[in-house]
This record gives sequence, C-alpha cells and structure tokens, in this order.
Amino acid sequence: MEQLTADGRAFALARARRDDVGAIVALLADDPLGRERETADREQYLAAFDRIDADPQQLLLVIADEGGDVCGTLQLTLIPGLARGGATRLQIEAVRLAAGVRGTGLGTAALNWAHAWGRRHGAVLAQLTSDATRTGAHRFYASLGYAASHTGFKRPL
Repeated sequence: MEQLTADGRAFALARARRDDVGAIVALLADDPLGRERETADREQYLAAFDRIDADPQQLLLVIADEGGDVCGTLQLTLIPGLARGGATRLQIEAVRLAAGVRGTGLGTAALNWAHAWGRRHGAVLAQLTSDATRTGAHRFYASLGYAASHTGFKRPL
C-alpha cells in the first residue's frame, strides 16, 4: 500500500480488491454521465474486475481516506506498441474522486504517482481520454501538462 498526501491529509493508495467493486462503481456513477451509463448489475462489474485483476498489464487502484472509505479510483494500463520506436504507453482511465476530496490536490498526487508507476514499468508517454463535456477535468489535465493533441472517436460494438 502506498500513501498519498493532499491538503495535509494522508490517503492510502492500493490495488483494488473484489470487495472494493461496489465503492468503485458508486464513484463512477456519481456524476451526470455516470448515472446514465452505470447499472445495478453487480455481477457484470465483478466479472469485469476479475478480467482486469488477472491481466498483468492492468492496475486498478483505489484511494482510501483516513477512515478507510474509498474516495477515489483510477485504472492504469500498459500498452506496448510499435509506434514511437516500440514505445510503451500508459493509458489512464476511469479517474474519479468523491466530491468531498475534489480540489484538495488528491487528483494531482494520484496522477503524479501514476506517471511514476508508468515510468518504472517502461512507459514513455501517458495518455487519457475525457468526455468532451467534462471541461473542468480538461482544465485539470492541462494543468498537469496534458495536451489535447488528438480527436477521439468511439463506436458501439
């Protein structure tokens, strides 16, 4: 377990466990977009967790406050590729913080930790996607040095 410090408070950063799935889903559903996308079917989330946890290229994290309550999550994926001279990329997904810890510096601390983790695992580039409507998140990512360099596309399968 790692420790993050933000706003004079200590937070625990750890690999997510199956028991954390409910808290993670609650964080994912705690905004207008998430309320539309997330479901009550716990079994599908547990199956997804099992696939993530079994994949050595994936790291699903939870952040817990001083009381042990999950107040944040993010998923890291190492993506080996041929582009950029065979570079490995760090994909950062599903970054969510509970409302009570937003604006404390916890997001910055968590992403700085993620960047260091990616470097330790050979990544030379960090990338993430953010819904076009999340303008506050875009400002946050820009403050950490991310550039809106690409246009993304999605298609249901």
